[in-house]
Amino acid sequence: MSLPSFEQVVADHGLVVLRVCRAVVGPSDAEDAWSETFLAALVAYPGLRADSNIRGWLVTIAHRKAIDRLRANHRAPVPLAVLPEIAVLGVEPPDPQAELWQAIAALPPKQRGAVAYHYLADLPYAQIAELLDTSEAAARRSAADGIAKLRTVLGPEATL
Repeated sequence: MSLPSFEQVVADHGLVVLRVCRAVVGPSDAEDAWSETFLAALVAYPGLRADSNIRGWLVTIAHRKAIDRLRANHRAPVPLAVLPEIAVLGVEPPDPQAELWQAIAALPPKQRGAVAYHYLADLPYAQIAELLDTSEAAARRSAADGIAKLRTVLGPEATL
C-alpha cells in the first residue's frame, strides 16, 4: 500500500483541517494556521508510513500550529483603545455563522479542542486525549461539556 499524492491528501482533508483550525484559533487566524499545517505536512509527508492515519496526523500538526499561532498572538502588540479616524473603503458582510464561532471561541481551551477534534476532525477520543494531554475519559467529558455549553448558548434547535 502506498501513500496517495499530497494533492489528494489536501483535497480529502483540507476542509476538515480548516474547520479544526477555525475552531481552535478563530476565523481570523484559521487560514494562516491551515497554510502552516500543510507546509509542515508537505515537508514531512515523504517520510510518513503508508499505514498512517493521515487525518489524525494532519490534525495533530494543525493542533501544534494552532498553539504556535495562539502564542504568537499573545506576544503581538496590543491595539489602542481609541483609534484615529480613517476612511473605510468597504465593509465586509457579516458572517452568518459569527454567533457560532463566538460561542466556540468562548469555550475553555480543552472543551474547544475536544469539540473541534471530535466533531470536526472525527478523531477518536484516545487520540484527542493525546493531543490535549489528558485522559480519554476527560477528553470525552470535555467534548460533551463543550457541546452542552454550545447548545445552552445557541439554543437546543441550533445546528452545530
